Formats: sequence, C-alpha cells, structure tokens
Amino acid sequence: MVATTGRSIQYREALREAMEEEMRIDERIFLMGEEVGEYNGAYKVSQGMLDEFGPRRVVDSPISETGFAGLGVGAAMYGLRPIIEFMSWSFCLVAADQIINNAPKMLYMSGGQFGCPAVFRGNNGAGGQLGSTHSWVVESLFSHVPGLKLAVPSTPRDAKGLLKAGIRDPDPFFNLESERMLGMGLHGDKDYSRYLHGNKWAPPENDSDFVIELGKADIKKPGTDCTVIAAGRPVHFALEAAEALEEEGIDIEVVDVRTYRPLDIETIAGSVRRTGYAVVVDQSWPFASVGSEVASQIYDHCYDDMDNKVVRVHNDDIPAPYNRQREQDMLPNAKKIIDAVRSVTYNA
Repeated sequence: MVATTGRSIQYREALREAMEEEMRIDERIFLMGEEVGEYNGAYKVSQGMLDEFGPRRVVDSPISETGFAGLGVGAAMYGLRPIIEFMSWSFCLVAADQIINNAPKMLYMSGGQFGCPAVFRGNNGAGGQLGSTHSWVVESLFSHVPGLKLAVPSTPRDAKGLLKAGIRDPDPFFNLESERMLGMGLHGDKDYSRYLHGNKWAPPENDSDFVIELGKADIKKPGTDCTVIAAGRPVHFALEAAEALEEEGIDIEVVDVRTYRPLDIETIAGSVRRTGYAVVVDQSWPFASVGSEVASQIYDHCYDDMDNKVVRVHNDDIPAPYNRQREQDMLPNAKKIIDAVRSVTYNA
C-alpha cells in the first residue's frame, strides 16, 4: 500500500500503532511495564491498549525492573513474545543481569535450544529536566553486547517501522525512544520534518505489513559538502544545523544510523566517500562511546577518501544538569554541530 502524504501522527502514536498491529496479528505478544494499563502509560504511549487487549496482555507491573524484565526473558524462552516497557532506560540497570547478561546470550549458551525474542523499549536520554539519574543515554552500553539488536528511531515513521521489525525479530531487541520526541514539537522542540526529502516523516496509513529492515541507515537529507551521522533526537539537531549552514553555503548530508546493532557502515561510508568529510553526532558521553566506534569504522572504510579527520560531537562529559539552559548546552546541539562542520571543512 502506498503511504499517504501529509499524514499527521505523533511519535508516541506511531509506537502505539506498531504494538497494536502486531498484537492483533500474534496472540503471543503482550505488553508489560509500570503504568502501561490502568494509567494508559506514563507517557500515554499505551493509551487505550488495555481496553482492547485486556489485563492478560497489557500488564501493569510493580516498580521492579528486575522482576518484570526477568519475567519477560523467561516468557520469551518459553514461546511468548513480550514487550517490556521501561518507563526510563535510566533504571534498566537494576535489571542488567536479565537484559544484557542473559537475554542476548541465551541462544548461544543453550546451543540453539532457547532464543529470547523479547522487546525492551522506553525513554532514553536527556532533555526534559529530569535530573542526572533520569537522563541516562544507554546506546553505548548496550551496543557493546553481541546477541542483541538496538534501534534509536528519530521520526514517527522510523519509530513504527523499526519497532514492528524488532517485535518480529527472533533476537532480543532494544528500542531506545526519547521522551522529548514523543509529541514531536509539542514540548518546545522545533519540528524539522519539512526538511526531510520524500515521505519519510509519517508511516503509511492502514498498512499492517509496514516494517523497516533493521541494519539499514537512512539519508534524511542529501548534501554535498560534509556528512553528519546521527541517530535519534540528535538527527533533529543535525537538521537544525543544516538549515543554518545552508545560509553559509555549506550543504551537509544527514545520515540517520537508525540501528547501532546492526550498524549499516556501507551507507555511512558511501556518504563520507561522496562528501570527503565526516562529523559523528552521538548523545552519549564521549569516552568509550558508540560514536567512537562509528568514527573508527569510518577510518577503516574511508581513510583514503577523506580530506580531514573525523570530528565527534557528544554530550558534555558531565552528569546531566537539571537547569534547563545548562542541560540544553550539555547536549550535542545544533551549535556544536555547526562548529564541528565548519572546523572539519576548513570554514572555521
């Protein structure tokens, strides 16, 4: 089915559509987490799902990530398809043994007898004045672990298509969402959907078979002068930077990684070879970050094609401040990206 252009849908609604469509297709799928049912989700992602699917498939859990994450791993081993929601990925660490020491290793350690097709999803990252302990960015931590797949969707289209692919995938799937993007513009962030080429903002309507293949990056904005690689909310910072740099005559290409596990280095490298310059934007802290791995792989594939070093843009190497302005300054924001592009392209 061809997608309708101009469809209006929020990021949270796209996530809900993905879960609802898959749950209608497969009765083994259930959603579990804190406040997902009676309260319609802490961020209203699961609004209305309890009414349709009932309390056996939309399950409110105690405030015990260790307990309900472990239940999800066990359920997946025995044939069910759990979707485990973390209200905040910041608190998934109490369940680290279940989600990163067991789930990704289960197939290997059981000699192929038990897989773990569980989905773990929820809010990731800073930007909403939630303080340091609620603002963890976990993609660098989890991307280190073999045996899982990990996505950081940046648009409603990607949020739906990647989550549906992850629900259907036989491996543990981590979907890292951003509380700041759930309303896509309703919380003060500018909406850069108009800069995206083609119909890449909204998912197609009434198409339950729409999925986005895991491990396929997406060129959100073509350009000729420099490649900017990002995932999740930083894609929007990159598009904001692109708007400003256009006024200076610098045309950047924005590549949305979409999934860090697996990583589509072919698309990234192809873009860098065309432009000759690379800026990697990552909302993790800089030391031992997933952005460092992307930069390293760019060197491996494009060393002879680049006219300067790879420049990285990260969160500042500090705990997330609560103060709104300091928090925005800490993020890999448009100003930092603009400065990085100017520097790497010898326009500083």
